[in-house]
Amino acid sequence: MASAAAHEGARRDSPDRAPGRRARATRRRLLDATAELLEATSYRDVKVVDIARAAGTSPATFYQYFSDVEEAVLALAEEVEADAGARLAELVADRPWTGVDGWASALALADGFVETWERHRSVLRVIDLATDEGDQRFRAVRTRLLGAPAEALVAVLKRRRRGAAADPYAEAGVLVSMLAHVAAHRTGLEQWGASPEGLRRSLARVVFAAVTGQPSPEAG
Repeated sequence: MASAAAHEGARRDSPDRAPGRRARATRRRLLDATAELLEATSYRDVKVVDIARAAGTSPATFYQYFSDVEEAVLALAEEVEADAGARLAELVADRPWTGVDGWASALALADGFVETWERHRSVLRVIDLATDEGDQRFRAVRTRLLGAPAEALVAVLKRRRRGAAADPYAEAGVLVSMLAHVAAHRTGLEQWGASPEGLRRSLARVVFAAVTGQPSPEAG
């Protein structure tokens, strides 16, 4: 007789079988529990039994959905990438990039990166850690996440700086890397002495100057 756990969700060895509502809900509980544990616990210390307990289910059920903790965290990382990458790209594309309106766009992009890292800090920290350790799965997630706003910036730079000597891919890569790094280390920079508003405007000034080739109007 099949166990109760086996009936709780779609089996991992049946990829062609569409998961039902109950299976989707169980998987969601497991991912939410994983995310909550990452907020309070080091990634290396999160155990399957802890996730199952927090989700109100069993380790046997966990293994129907994920092979290990790392796979569950990867699923969270992919969710963050799919949501945040698109939203960050939207803060670049089809926005005004001249004068006061361009300055507002630069500030909005800076805010978007900071808010993204605040909302998903625990998962983004694991993405960085795993990427640094050479995990190609997490590296691919990070590449897609940062690649979305970078590609949007490339398009804007090509349009705005047509004929300029600067390499738009290099400029976009530097801008996105700067925005992500400052967003990731904002707390440390503030403890060092930088103010939140000072960091925000510094990021926006660099973005605005790179996109327009002009100093920021410092409006708004």
